Order: sequence, then structure tokens, then C-alpha cells
Amino acid sequence: MPESRRAAQADDAPRREFELGDTEFRFLVSFMSRETGIKLSDHKRPMVSGRLVKRLRALHLTSFSEYCDLLRGDQAETEVQHLVNAITTNITQFFREPHHFDHLRDQVLAPRLAERPRRPRVRIWSAGCSSGEEPYSIAMVMADVFGSGNGWDALVLATDIDTNMLSRAAAGVYAAEAVDSVPPELRRRFVERTLGDPSKVRISDDVKRLIRFKHLNLHHPWPMKGGFDAIFCRNVAIYFDKPTQRGLFNRYADALLPGGVLYLGHAESLIGVTDRFEVSGKTAYRRVK
Repeated sequence: MPESRRAAQADDAPRREFELGDTEFRFLVSFMSRETGIKLSDHKRPMVSGRLVKRLRALHLTSFSEYCDLLRGDQAETEVQHLVNAITTNITQFFREPHHFDHLRDQVLAPRLAERPRRPRVRIWSAGCSSGEEPYSIAMVMADVFGSGNGWDALVLATDIDTNMLSRAAAGVYAAEAVDSVPPELRRRFVERTLGDPSKVRISDDVKRLIRFKHLNLHHPWPMKGGFDAIFCRNVAIYFDKPTQRGLFNRYADALLPGGVLYLGHAESLIGVTDRFEVSGKTAYRRVK
């Protein structure tokens, strides 16, 4: 056999070794759906394969078949979080879709301020908080409206299924250019330079103290009792099919106070999914049932 052909076959060996076959992909699709509600379509197959190869190598496995066997066995409970961290996509930024934060200020927080002292408690949930830019944006607006102190019981619950993202979010440290989208006045008040590294910034303690970061799989039971004034669930439901979306949005309605607001991503809609909300703004929906 020519040397060039033998070399080509040797180069191909790792690719065959980590080939994601039909049987294994179908199993992973079913496993992710059952454990997280996330629906992986066929066109996601290259992404799934590419992201899980590193995990197979870390576990010293030689094939996706072995990895699926691991998920069927006693180690499944431990491994599922690594699988979720590898598969989920986290794209976010500060004050993404700024019209939502204008709506939050004008339609949720300002009315609460006007009701004081009758309604001193405010709860907002950032569901799918990723690396933290969304809950920090919410908390900046909250701190700006309510001020420091003043007797308000205000809190942002920030949850995500990805534990790696939660660790980054809780640290509250970002590249300096990441905060360019923060309104200048809020950036001046609530963003600080880090000592010794001008390329990094940190979120101020006045904002961080308003947030509680928690791990949560939306597909599982929720430990909190609800009573939220607003819920941000943006660009999360796009990973679910319609029945899963319907169940999720109805659970959100149950968790919101009457008249509470649900914020969705620009590509998401409640049309044909649930009738428990009415339009309150651009991809903002108020609970009516």
C-alpha cells in the first residue's frame, strides 16, 4: 500500500472513531428531551458531535456508543450536567432588546414605586440567565428606580441549567467592551474597573446584592413559590416544541402575580400556545388569567 494512502487512512481513524451514528444521535435526542425539554433537530447533529468530542476524550471513551452506555448507567445523574453544559448555547449581552428594559421601568417598576408603601416587595425572575448580563441589566434598572435602601424588598432570581455559565455570572466580571451597551449613566454608577487589569470591569456590589444565582432545570419541579412581578425568558423556548412551550408558559402564568409581565425573545410568541396573557408591548405579555 502506498505510504500516502496509509497516512490518509491514519488521519481518518479519529474521525471514524468519534462518528456520531444514527442510533447514538437518536438516543441523545431522546435523552435531552426527557431530561431538559430541549428538542435537538437533525440539523443540530454536527454541533452535538463537535461539542461532545471533548467530553468523550476527557472520559477516555473511544466512541459515542460508549458515551450513550454511560448515560444509560449509574453515572447518568453525574454526567447529565456535563452534557447539558456542552450542548446548550449561551449568547447574550447587557441590555439586549432595550425596549424590554424601558417597559420594565415604565410598566412594572414605576407603578410599584407609586404604590409604596402598600407594595414594597418586588420579585423578578431571569430564567435562562446565561453568563449574567440579563439579570445585571434588570438589577441596574431596579436600583436606578428604587434607589439604595428606602425599605424596598427587591430581588432578582437568576437561574440557568448551565453550571459553567452560572459561575461566570456570579463572579460579575466582564471584558471592558462588554458593557458598551449599558446606558452611560447606569454604566457610570454600577460598573467598576478591576484593579490591575484595565481590560476587565466588574459589576458593583450595589447591583450584585440584588441578585440570587441558582441552578435550575426548567423541565423539572421549581422550588420557588412564585409571586413574581415579571419573568424574563428570552430565547429559551425556541429550543422546545409546542407542547413543552405550552406547559412552560402556563407554569410561568402560575408563577406571576395577576398582571405580571412575561418577556420573550424577538423570535418567540405566545400565539397559538396559551391564552393566559395579553400583549403589553413588543414581545412583552401581561398575565390576564
